[in-house]
Amino acid sequence: MDRITASIVGGSGYTGGELLRLLLGHPGVELAQVSSERFADSFVYRVHPNLRGHTRLKFTSSQELESCGLLFLALPHGVSQRRIGEFAGKAERIIDLSSDFRLRDPAAYMRWYGHDHEAREWLGGSAQFVYGLPELHRDEIAGARYVSGTGCNATAVILALWPLCRRGLVQQAVAEVKVGSSEGGSEPGLASHHPERSGAVRSFAPTRHRHLAEMEQELGLESGRSLHFSATAIDMVRGILATAHCFLCEDLSERAVWTLYRQDYGSEPFVRLVTERRGVYRYPEPKILAGSNICDIGFARDEEGNRLVVIAALDNLMKGAAGNAVQAMNVMYGWKETLGLEFPGLHPV
Repeated sequence: MDRITASIVGGSGYTGGELLRLLLGHPGVELAQVSSERFADSFVYRVHPNLRGHTRLKFTSSQELESCGLLFLALPHGVSQRRIGEFAGKAERIIDLSSDFRLRDPAAYMRWYGHDHEAREWLGGSAQFVYGLPELHRDEIAGARYVSGTGCNATAVILALWPLCRRGLVQQAVAEVKVGSSEGGSEPGLASHHPERSGAVRSFAPTRHRHLAEMEQELGLESGRSLHFSATAIDMVRGILATAHCFLCEDLSERAVWTLYRQDYGSEPFVRLVTERRGVYRYPEPKILAGSNICDIGFARDEEGNRLVVIAALDNLMKGAAGNAVQAMNVMYGWKETLGLEFPGLHPV
């Protein structure tokens, strides 16, 4: 295997730390640089203590970036689009984990993010950013130079509903996610302060969560019509549990639903269909997925109506962010898709 050189811009956050962990152990990657303006010249393990003894890399300023084969951008929203020309001059390929290049319609950024996009020419099109969910866009990612990350909540809901929506089977769906505190990032604030967060079950986006834009785009749903979404913070560090109440256009049996999901996900390396009938883990649960790149999907059929409840679970920092980005990298370079992502999660934790 020919190794590539890769660097990370914005490596001091939780997602950057996960990228570091994954890339340091990836057989196809030589990690060259990791940037952080705040921690420049400090060893990366001082910010990510789990990496003690695994690397002697130090953070650099993004102004000191050297050319490399692949650049991962793990920056706050708005930064990548302002500097994309500069970053493109540093690397043959880019994977941007922010929300800056996820939406194909430039007008959607004003609606969902409150500002015009500053690099419209980079949105969509075969030569520009591809939405980086391999389960939906594997062939496009394989030939791409520029790939966007995916929203963690969007990933869970899109994977949960894709087999139904692509067949036009969803009349209405109401999806709600319960999320851990790491989704809020590494910068402390009142919402993450321990006395405020501990024991909380807090609705923080009952309507108009920004990830809904990705869900509608990728599922092919009319904006504001077919899918309704809410997000709730709970007392957990990692993980997302998505519960989607789907009102179907057809009266499908449980066997028919399983057939659809097996057709779409039966050979997917990172989507597992949970089919157990008994036990505490008979439905997807994020606790057992911590550290893995796996999305578990299951469902329950309401026998007294046309409602199907689809449940999906994943680690928001892995399949919802860094792990999915590494999976996309593997696809881009034609490597085995599971390379560097074989960790199955822990039990118990």
